[in-house]
Amino acid sequence: MNKNEVENELPPNYDQLKTAANRTSNWRERLAAVEELGQWKTKQTIDVLLHRLNNDSVYKVREAAFGKLKQFGEDVQLPPRKKGDLSREVAKILVRIKKSLPKGHAYQDFKEKFKKMRLDIYDTCEGEKGDDFDKWLEDAWASLATR
Repeated sequence: MNKNEVENELPPNYDQLKTAANRTSNWRERLAAVEELGQWKTKQTIDVLLHRLNNDSVYKVREAAFGKLKQFGEDVQLPPRKKGDLSREVAKILVRIKKSLPKGHAYQDFKEKFKKMRLDIYDTCEGEKGDDFDKWLEDAWASLATR
């Protein structure tokens, strides 16, 4: 255990970190919470990290939780990265958003409406796609049938 890890003591801001770790519409907050919780080895922090490892929709967050749990000596396996591009659910949401916009709308209008209507899904896609997110979303928008 490194000098920053505290055993059997909860961080003073545990409740806020637990809330941030479970915030579905902000993968960056979840990642930061995982990083901070990973400095405090307690049953409660391990439980939160296990939940992120097994259930987070963004692989970067799962990897971070895995790394922290391994540092604690936990016997965990990193789940495989999900393959595939657009899930059916995301594809249906994107079609609905495109159909709701006026004919001839700009990509930026589509992107803004997606973010406003489904921040949780938008955030997950952004987290998973990383630097390729804008290209992926624009390509998806361009290929969607509207009527």
